[in-house]
Amino acid sequence: MKPHDAEAEAFSAATYRKVAWRLIPFLFGCYILAYLDRVNVGFAKLGMKVEPWFSDAVFATGSGIFFIGYFLFEVPGNIVLHRVGARLWIARIMVGWGIVSALMAFCDSPAMFYWMRFLLGIAEAGFFPGIILYLTYWFPREHRARVVALFMTAIALAGVFGSPLSGWLLERATNWYGLKAWQWLFIIEGLPSVVIGCTVPFLLTDRPAQAKWLTPEEKALLQARLDADEKAKAGEGHENHSAWDAFKSPQVWLCSVIYFGIVVGIYGASFWLPQIVENTFTKDKWLVGLYSAIPWSCAAVGMVLVCRHSDRTRERRWHVGLSALVAAVAFVVSGLPGLPPVAVMVALAFAITGVMAAASCFWALPTSILSGTAAAAGIALINSLGNLAGYLSPEMVAYLKKHYDMSMALNGIAAMVALSAVTVLFGRTDAAPCKK
Repeated sequence: MKPHDAEAEAFSAATYRKVAWRLIPFLFGCYILAYLDRVNVGFAKLGMKVEPWFSDAVFATGSGIFFIGYFLFEVPGNIVLHRVGARLWIARIMVGWGIVSALMAFCDSPAMFYWMRFLLGIAEAGFFPGIILYLTYWFPREHRARVVALFMTAIALAGVFGSPLSGWLLERATNWYGLKAWQWLFIIEGLPSVVIGCTVPFLLTDRPAQAKWLTPEEKALLQARLDADEKAKAGEGHENHSAWDAFKSPQVWLCSVIYFGIVVGIYGASFWLPQIVENTFTKDKWLVGLYSAIPWSCAAVGMVLVCRHSDRTRERRWHVGLSALVAAVAFVVSGLPGLPPVAVMVALAFAITGVMAAASCFWALPTSILSGTAAAAGIALINSLGNLAGYLSPEMVAYLKKHYDMSMALNGIAAMVALSAVTVLFGRTDAAPCKK
């Protein structure tokens, strides 16, 4: 490597490091709050089950109905973000979901529980695909899997930090100021989203050209790399301009199928892990939280390592597919009858690590074939259709658990994750999309 090439490479690495340190920690914290407020109902269930109006069936329907509202508003929300900018739209989303999440504390009937979960889905719609889209404004595709993995470790760390917090609240917050522990769980975990959401317009920058914290040389480098990325997409036949192009792309629909199965695994673990831990290890809510944090801690490390390797080798399909296969096998193993508790925990750690690695590497696939408004619509469409699995997953687990047992429910999750693995390995996720 020539001296000036080495200097240019060092300058590029330093610039992307600077951007990552500026954006990722804050977005990371926001997503921890988002994911915690989405799935803390899994812990709240441990306290709510004594309520006369609550049951496993109510929990499954309420957990899943979130994703109906999420589905309906995902695509239009992402198109709005693309047009008005991330700062204002993400702030609106965070303040809205924080308020609704805190108001979950006052549910007193199945109907109210369903409505509040539905409204929470509407309030949060557009956040995750909006961040994925926002990252494409800063990072070209050769950096994307690692950056998305760093961002998505928030899901894992929401489990690492949120599980003990939720367990502690359920154990300690009984009858604080006349409210039950599960009510305080929703309030204490919901209001920080409102506070942080109000700071978003002041802490985020929409595009590199508007970043006062970058030098002119750094801005030029970022824009040149992004322009080259767009030209490469056009040269490969992936240049989409309108939202309708995303809907016409067979790769977008194939990616939706892949992501659907992966999401079944994510929410199968997120919503039911506390129940599995309580049934396997301990009835102490605080210890349930601590034990539940173990698989998520493993996932936080494993998913970043897998995605770094994916970026280094520039390979996506096998990283997604093999990670999903590992998760599927591990889900089956975790449900084997008579398995010692420690082995159950090890299997769950592999399952959650595998499914999270598959999810984070996955987003390098659609973002490499979509651009412009088509990227906004396509990413949102994939995420919204994929997240309908969030409705199917708790309903499927509740049905199989009721009519068979938890082992069969885990086998059902494994089958869906395995379907994603086969689809990504043998599907054409990199072919040119349909043209206008």
